[in-house]
Amino acid sequence: MTKAKKETIDDSKVEQQELENNLDQDVQAEESQEKENKPQGTTKAGKHSKKALAEEEAKAQKEERKKKVVEDEAEEKPKVIRKPRIKRYTKNQKSSRELIDFDKLYTITEAIELLPKISKVKFDPTAEVHISLQLDTKQADQNLRTSAALPAGTGKKVRVAVITSDKEAEAAKKAGADNVDAEAILSAISKGKLDFDVLVASPDKMGELGKHAKVLGPKGLMPSPKSGTVTPTPSTVVEEIKKGRAEIKNDANGIVHVAFGKLSFKPKDLETNLMAVIKAIKSNKPSGVKGTYIKSIYVTSSMSPSIKLDIAEALK
Repeated sequence: MTKAKKETIDDSKVEQQELENNLDQDVQAEESQEKENKPQGTTKAGKHSKKALAEEEAKAQKEERKKKVVEDEAEEKPKVIRKPRIKRYTKNQKSSRELIDFDKLYTITEAIELLPKISKVKFDPTAEVHISLQLDTKQADQNLRTSAALPAGTGKKVRVAVITSDKEAEAAKKAGADNVDAEAILSAISKGKLDFDVLVASPDKMGELGKHAKVLGPKGLMPSPKSGTVTPTPSTVVEEIKKGRAEIKNDANGIVHVAFGKLSFKPKDLETNLMAVIKAIKSNKPSGVKGTYIKSIYVTSSMSPSIKLDIAEALK
């Protein structure tokens, strides 16, 4: 490499270094100028920067405009005035309700005598009692399940099936059981055929019924010691059921609904049946219930208004 060429390269390096130094000085001068012009209390970035504050303000303005549009649209739409719901009764319902004093608490005798007068149906209606109990149904010790023998019967035919040993099956058949063939009953249940209204079983047969609990349970047909359908003497239970026996069980709201006869019964028979139901509920108060137990008692018949009973008189 010649001496002249070497000197030329050295000169170009010096010039480039000077240019870089000048550029650095210009950048530093601009940064210092920005710092001097920058107002106090703001940062270069973050939620307090100029850009962030501007975006926040724009967002607030947008929300305000949106709210105003919604309010304007609401003002333009006509307000719908809803009329209060008015219960409308049929001619028969009105005539039935006129016979009831809804501010009065009736005695059992008065209510039974009034039931036929307020019934307007053309068939033989069922007499029913609805009793509201002070129960917390989520608690196991605050649920009611029992039964009551109705002296005058229920007024309808009940099909009873019995699963027990051969000896007890014969006695149950004589007592009035409709089906005592255990194998045939279990086979029919497994196929979903439930041709009975009540199922009675002896304790030694409950193991065989256990696998059918998913079928019988939801329909309320699973035998239970509380309801008296699990017993070593099924013939006695069958006899009671055939004569007239009401199953008593509260619903999820703690209300008991029981049919206690037909309006074609004599008033005295209906009264006796109703008193038997109330007595069974009173005497089988769940252990977890404290204080007031029975809140209200109403009697009615199929498709008729209800009559409120005097609790104090009914519990005598």
